[in-house]
Amino acid sequence: MTTVLIVDDSAVCQRVAGACVQAAGCDVRYAADGCEALESVNAEKPDIVLTDLQMPKMDGLELVERLRDFYPQLPVILMTGFGSEEVAARALRAGASSYVPKENLSKGLSEALRTVMSVVHAIQEREKVLAFLEESESRFVLGYEPGGIQALVGYLHEQLKLLNYFDESTLVQLTTALSESITNAIDHGNLELDSDLREEDDGSYQALADQRIHEPPYRDRRVTINATLTQSEVKFVISDEGPGFDPTSLPDPTDPENLLKASGRGIMLIRTFLDEVTFSEKGNEVTLIKRRDTPENGDDDPES
Repeated sequence: MTTVLIVDDSAVCQRVAGACVQAAGCDVRYAADGCEALESVNAEKPDIVLTDLQMPKMDGLELVERLRDFYPQLPVILMTGFGSEEVAARALRAGASSYVPKENLSKGLSEALRTVMSVVHAIQEREKVLAFLEESESRFVLGYEPGGIQALVGYLHEQLKLLNYFDESTLVQLTTALSESITNAIDHGNLELDSDLREEDDGSYQALADQRIHEPPYRDRRVTINATLTQSEVKFVISDEGPGFDPTSLPDPTDPENLLKASGRGIMLIRTFLDEVTFSEKGNEVTLIKRRDTPENGDDDPES
């Protein structure tokens, strides 16, 4: 059953909203302000939060902002009253999913809940699939197909998104690192392009790339991407067919001066965004690992 946390400092409003929520077939929890709501969310993990905007200690707007930071997938429905229109607009921009005027609560809340619950149920179904997952492996082989990297990275992004594997910001970082890694395997591995050419900024880097994709031995080389997904992490092993390089020559990602160089940008992003980055001794294979964050392992505290 879908659980709705009602946040309101008025006992009367709690009872009215609670009756509407129960009529919609949902279970109900209550909190008197934003601080109590965060404690309840952390302890009971409701599916939806229904909150008033004007409350003591922590109002509805701040609650929406805190929930967006710590529980970005938790939908929030606002209960708006006369005089709270501006705050409601700010709360919607801050991440609230919907709103219902208090004067029309009995009818409007039912419609809002129905819409939001459809999203919640879809998320729950995807979470069930993830719970069933033991291990999933995929293997991809890329040449020099126009748009090939973007297509593959976009596909992997959508697969991880469907499973709610990471939040959106982490997914963007992960797929950015993956795209940079595949690009490096093609450019520096298979095409043997020198990173220093990028510092010239005269088009010579791209010109040489365009030339080599049609010349042996470069044209026949391929990049292989093995993707492994488990409950705890995603791992990509990217291999090229070039001569390799010395991995110890890579730029130090902790040195701020390296951020200003055109060359080495990709490896800086890769090492910053991922939990583990390891190269084979020959240098023509890199393993990328990103672990899933869990509440048990996290250090963030929404109440602090």
